[in-house]
Amino acid sequence: MSIRLGYQMPNFSYGTPVRDLFPTVVAQAREAEAAGFDTAFVMDHFYQLPGIGEPDEPMLEAYSTLSALAMATTDIALSALVTGNTYRNPAMLAKTVTTLDVVSGGRAVLGIGAGWFELEHRQLGYEFGTFTDRFDRLGEALEIIVPMLRGERPTVEGHWYRTEGAINEPRIRDSLPVLLGGGGERKTFAYAARYADHLNIICNASELPRKLDALAQRCDEVGRDRSTLETSFLAFVMLDEDGDRARQLQREFLLSRGVDLDALDEDARAAATDRQFVGTPDDVAEQIQRRVLDPGVDGVVINLVANGHQPGIVELAGRTLGPLVSG
Repeated sequence: MSIRLGYQMPNFSYGTPVRDLFPTVVAQAREAEAAGFDTAFVMDHFYQLPGIGEPDEPMLEAYSTLSALAMATTDIALSALVTGNTYRNPAMLAKTVTTLDVVSGGRAVLGIGAGWFELEHRQLGYEFGTFTDRFDRLGEALEIIVPMLRGERPTVEGHWYRTEGAINEPRIRDSLPVLLGGGGERKTFAYAARYADHLNIICNASELPRKLDALAQRCDEVGRDRSTLETSFLAFVMLDEDGDRARQLQREFLLSRGVDLDALDEDARAAATDRQFVGTPDDVAEQIQRRVLDPGVDGVVINLVANGHQPGIVELAGRTLGPLVSG
């Protein structure tokens, strides 16, 4: 598995009637596929996230959406970034993602994380628990899911989950790739070193050198060659041929989240925009290269939260970033 250039759809608020919502999703996935993106991602949430929009904004269930996208695309890999472990029984999740793999002809990736959005858990009736609870549950779930993706039949008597010779058939591949997503240097990175093919690092870009050092330590601790664990970074990209328009999109997006860039001092502005890459294609390419790839991350997953649903923008992003990661 190689994820060097991924496209994530973080929102479904396109200003369209609901019946036009999914066609807009399909159009983005097809445009990403044609533009050279290797993987298309959707979020696994039921409510929109506070950093992006309001809870009642449109949000589609991830695996229903991905299965439908499997029929609308031919080559691009399909994944959640990332599946919330707390939302599904692990054996059921193994079955779900394996079914997506069969339906898509071997294009599924299991992206998974511990879960963190408390409002969803509370209002929908999912147990949230403590930070430690959620990561213990994730570790126990991986003891079940990863063997099932490989055709093994795990028996687990855990604190949170149990299985008895769990069967997962049919499968189209001997193994299905596993992506862990998160920024936790102790727990997430340790699970990635033990179980994952890929780690999507979710953090501020300025933190990447420290994160990569921590990941190397976790790999050393389990005797894994760090080079066998591929990495990517989740970047918020505001891109337009007109750089002033791109910067205006950034201002409007942040203002919608209660952040007025023009009212911030230099340090506060840097902190508010640490995950954002903004400007013309040349501007964005330079920023991704310098802030993400040069520190040693293998690839990049982008979202185009402000204008990705507009025809041509995903293609422009693929044309801009593809050359940076094609080697």
